[in-house]
Amino acid sequence: MMRAVLVAMMMWACAVATAAQDLSGLARVDVARSEVTESWFGGTTLTLALSQGVPYRVFTLADPPRLVVDFREVDFASVSPSDLLPEPGGIAALRFGTFKPGWSRLVMDLSTPMLPQQIQMPVDTASGQAVLSITLDTVEADAFAAQAGPPADADWGVQAAAPPAAPQDNGFVVVIDPGHGGIDPGAVRDTTTEKELMLGIGLALRDALRRAGGVEVVLTRDTDSFVSLTGRVALAHQVGADAFVSLHADALSQGQARGATVYTLSEQASDAASAQLAAQHDRADILAGVDLSGTDDQVASVLMDLARTETMPRTDTLATALIDNMAVAGGPMNKRSRREAAFSVLKSADIPSVLVEVGFLSDKRDLANLRDPIWRAVMVEALAAGILQWRDDDLAMRPLIRQ
Repeated sequence: MMRAVLVAMMMWACAVATAAQDLSGLARVDVARSEVTESWFGGTTLTLALSQGVPYRVFTLADPPRLVVDFREVDFASVSPSDLLPEPGGIAALRFGTFKPGWSRLVMDLSTPMLPQQIQMPVDTASGQAVLSITLDTVEADAFAAQAGPPADADWGVQAAAPPAAPQDNGFVVVIDPGHGGIDPGAVRDTTTEKELMLGIGLALRDALRRAGGVEVVLTRDTDSFVSLTGRVALAHQVGADAFVSLHADALSQGQARGATVYTLSEQASDAASAQLAAQHDRADILAGVDLSGTDDQVASVLMDLARTETMPRTDTLATALIDNMAVAGGPMNKRSRREAAFSVLKSADIPSVLVEVGFLSDKRDLANLRDPIWRAVMVEALAAGILQWRDDDLAMRPLIRQ
């Protein structure tokens, strides 16, 4: 019943908003008229004032309890979470941003299970301005779980550049994965965000590889949009990737978080800092409001471990080629430039996959390098050289491996 109400509210808002004005532009948030309020009776209300009415939908996710609102489309660029939520209450935290091209997402962490009891978006027919209001009331955990789940008609998993045409025989396909994106900014230092840096490096690396020739390059994202961890891996399989390279520049509060580092897959992290990084990456999907239920399959895990018997040595040589070429280019490299951790994006059983921390935003030297366009260009060329070197060596070794 609740889901039917949510869909009906969304469709009603669409119809009224369409009558008011053209919905092709972005709606903007009026912070002065937007807020989260708590009632004396325990209810919580979100009020979001918008410059125009937009289509939207509301749903809940469990473990942990979250309320998610998707819009088509709201510009949150000038809004900070503290503008709407000065202090936690029924809503413990919230975040927002681009989720995919043309869509924005608002995610609210709930301090206790709550369900929407009233949802409305009245639109002023003269100005087109609208106010989204969602009133939440506390419910039992079982009642919340029964209603929780993503919309059945939406595939939000893979939002990326369109896959290329089927590669030619003996072609080489590499998937470049700029980390984070959209609602998930990754590490942030002042005005510098990991998602923007890695998108720039990813695009430059794509161009460098294409200039070299003989390489088909696919990006998991070529805009500021969110792509789930499983969606990144799925795209690599969809295009028949020969290699998968994920690009990051995280921030760490512990360990030697300084200098370029290349990670390969291992369920047992090589150190505490690597374990912390893997945990941060996997948490990104939850923060973006992705439903992760039913993703663990022990039988499939055993079969994938068997398939990795051939893939792991090839992955090791890919990591070595990247490290060697970055070191020759001047790095700087981490004192333990090769590490292991259980990153979800590295779990393809049949595709050599590595995660490259180009540097760490938590380190002053690395931050200065990452902000330097000349340094970034040098590292891009080093990464391209490493990928091409590995491609040539791997192609030469394949007949021997298959024997």
